[in-house]
Amino acid sequence: MVGMIPTGFKALPLPILQLSLAAVLRCGQSFRWSIFQLQESESQASLPPQAGAPTVQPTHEYRLCLRDRVVCLRQSSDTLFYRSVYPDPQPTITQLPLREAETLAWLNDYFQLDVNLLKLYEQWAARDKVFAKFQDRFGGIRMLRQDPWENLISFICSSNNNISRITKMVQGLCKQYSSPLLSLPNPNSPTEETLYYPFPAPSVLAQPDVGTMLRTLGFGYRAEFIQRTAKMLVDEHGTATKLDDPSEESERWLMALRNKSTTEAREELLKFIGVRRKVADCILLMSLDKNEVIPVDTHVHQIAMKHYGMKGASGGKSNMTPKLYDELSSKLVGIWGDYAGWAHTVLFTADLKSFSNYGLSTPGTPPSLPGTPSPKKRSRASQVTSQDDVTPITPIAPSTVKRKISILAEEVSGLSLPPDTLPEAVSLADRVKRRRRITRTDSSPLP
Repeated sequence: MVGMIPTGFKALPLPILQLSLAAVLRCGQSFRWSIFQLQESESQASLPPQAGAPTVQPTHEYRLCLRDRVVCLRQSSDTLFYRSVYPDPQPTITQLPLREAETLAWLNDYFQLDVNLLKLYEQWAARDKVFAKFQDRFGGIRMLRQDPWENLISFICSSNNNISRITKMVQGLCKQYSSPLLSLPNPNSPTEETLYYPFPAPSVLAQPDVGTMLRTLGFGYRAEFIQRTAKMLVDEHGTATKLDDPSEESERWLMALRNKSTTEAREELLKFIGVRRKVADCILLMSLDKNEVIPVDTHVHQIAMKHYGMKGASGGKSNMTPKLYDELSSKLVGIWGDYAGWAHTVLFTADLKSFSNYGLSTPGTPPSLPGTPSPKKRSRASQVTSQDDVTPITPIAPSTVKRKISILAEEVSGLSLPPDTLPEAVSLADRVKRRRRITRTDSSPLP
């Protein structure tokens, strides 16, 4: 049952077993989400909403800056709360439903809500006794479908690095090379504002002085990798944009790798400076729709040795040869099947030290990121309930999302699509954008 809706948010019924923001946005997939711990009421637990630990109200807010808006999310055990914040000039009353439809389309695409995670967990648990031991405690962990350009640069930063430092690098990159889109008050302290920066374009990072600057920001040898990779993309694929799409040609080329085979897409990625097999496989899995791909490193090798009988140096790190990489990948794909990369992410997350208390009923410290603001006193006046902001709850979350997108699109563009025949959300977003171009041309679409 949907509880009180935070002021300004919409409510999307979505069980936490289908999506756990507390896990998915902290486990090393994406590094630009700003996370705020909200002031807790006396009845709220100290942990973020997790599988097996129902909560009435959200405990955290998550914010991400896209190209033309900031998306803000909160979550209870059965509901995803969302809102978009736009730079000036603000959308008009007639424009706003289109923007809302775009945000819903983006949420559906980014979190891949058309994939029924509960069914995948059931399949993995039936095939793998090891996975079955983790499925209840680590529910709701799914793969994001990220922008390939941002994903590429983020994982060049990941080489010999940890989640905390990668996050600092990626956010510092945005602050250095993007103008702030807007500022927002912190959820618990309206007098404190945070600036939000979109991810810089390839043409910006391709400039010759980028490597030197990034070194001063602590990127080390990765600084030159980033600049040279951006320059390769720009030189080979261009920087031109379209009237209806502000992304550069090189970004669209990367996006088109989704239509290539896994082997072909990997070969293209391996041409970039600083991209080896593991980084390439991370990009394939996290932004190019190659769901079966398992990025292998010594951490994954240790998991395979511990649970799946793989051989290796006991108590030490084995040399990750191409042969060993292929053996590990093949074995785990054989166990988990077509969505092996997703299953691997669940066990990878479960093995992270920062998740040692995740999903436990006893009090503990939630996985955290540096700079996560602490809560201050929050008035219950910031919570309201409005049935106009709630989508009726149905058992299948993906259908709920598609139906709500269809309703919003129909309101503003005359589209009338049965929920069961609604095409992919990204296609709908494109149609909404095209319709918007007929009525206005003064804003940029989502990336």
